[in-house]
Amino acid sequence: MNGRNFLYKSAIVASLAGFLFGFDTVVISGAEQKIQTLWGLNSSLHGLAISMALWGTVLGALTGGWPAQFFGRKKTLLWIGVLYLVSAFGSAMAPGVYSFMVFRFIGGLGVGISTVAAPMFISEIAPPAMRGRLTGMFQFNIVFGILVAYLSNSLLGGIGENAWRWMLGVEAIPALLFTTFCFGLPESPRWLIVQNKNREAGLAVLKKVNPDFSEKELDSLVNEIENSGNQKSKHQKFFTRKLLKPAFLAFFIAFFNQLSGINAILYFAPRIFEMTGLESQAALLQSVGIGITNLIFTFVGLWLIDRLGRRTLLYIGSFGYIASLGLTTWAFASGNPGIVPVCIFAFIAAHAISQGAVIWVFISEIFPNRQRAFGQSLGSFTHWFFAAALTLVFPLMAEAWKPQFIFGLFLGMMVLQLVWVRFFVPETKGASLEELEREL
Repeated sequence: MNGRNFLYKSAIVASLAGFLFGFDTVVISGAEQKIQTLWGLNSSLHGLAISMALWGTVLGALTGGWPAQFFGRKKTLLWIGVLYLVSAFGSAMAPGVYSFMVFRFIGGLGVGISTVAAPMFISEIAPPAMRGRLTGMFQFNIVFGILVAYLSNSLLGGIGENAWRWMLGVEAIPALLFTTFCFGLPESPRWLIVQNKNREAGLAVLKKVNPDFSEKELDSLVNEIENSGNQKSKHQKFFTRKLLKPAFLAFFIAFFNQLSGINAILYFAPRIFEMTGLESQAALLQSVGIGITNLIFTFVGLWLIDRLGRRTLLYIGSFGYIASLGLTTWAFASGNPGIVPVCIFAFIAAHAISQGAVIWVFISEIFPNRQRAFGQSLGSFTHWFFAAALTLVFPLMAEAWKPQFIFGLFLGMMVLQLVWVRFFVPETKGASLEELEREL
């Protein structure tokens, strides 16, 4: 097989973990009301049942670095597929709410671990000049999975009393395909060389994904990777002074990603649109527009990420956030909510082209080979912890605060993000992972 084709195929298969992530996260929206009625759930138990996958995601992100570090990226991706498969079947056939919660939690574990293993695997096989757009396919597939879940739910919604079970169970099809495709993946060459001490196997994979490299260039790259892995005595622990910079970069990009308000807007879009005076049906229609906008501008972000760079996209996004959130805040404060839907679409575009496209790429690049799995886990855990926390408190904020104060808070956070990007964020475009390791 042509080397570039092998590289693209491997990256696409790994990024399909993102499709399952997006599908699994959103598919519950079509089933949640039926589940509450079927099992007679009170509000607190209903909230726990629906959010159970999110808490599985937090745990999966926190612990996902461990299997990726010790068993390898390929085996971890394979078991992610198994988790999604078990969750899809189990959730669809659950006889009661508690078994349902267990299976949704298992799916959440798959989501959390996928945000650690998939971007890291793609980052470690991709040449520097293509790393941004190949790793960014993970985010594109998340957004695509969300759209497919909404479409699937709408198609299955009218098939009868057990429609909700089919909505959840249909995920087994892409989960089975992903699991099967994972058998054909190579192992990460950097994991093979650094963690498994298998130079020959690592070199064989590097030859496949870098067909244009000469023998001399490949030997030089392998030596560079080996040298980065031989720093064990100096950097054996994760929380060391030398790793403070990448750790803080991973924390803050994930922190600002969520404190932009993106999850609150995606999860509660109909409610936000209803605040502007739109009828519920029109608000739902506007929400579909959010999904389409998200998909289009994520694609634009992937096209730009290796051309303009990660830092430049974060700059562009920061100004886009500030403009759209500033106008939304003004619209609610001045009694002109009619422009809010347009502002929200602009906000989604700013997010998709910057933070959405950059976050998983950036976190997968900034840690040394030996600590990348745990670094990716730190960034993913931060992302999901604040996602869960914001989702938990947003309904309370919506009841207690006027809309202009909520969006004003998000606006303030994005001003802080702009300052952070200006003074602290390095550019990672075009450099090898080993070069970035030396610089950071």
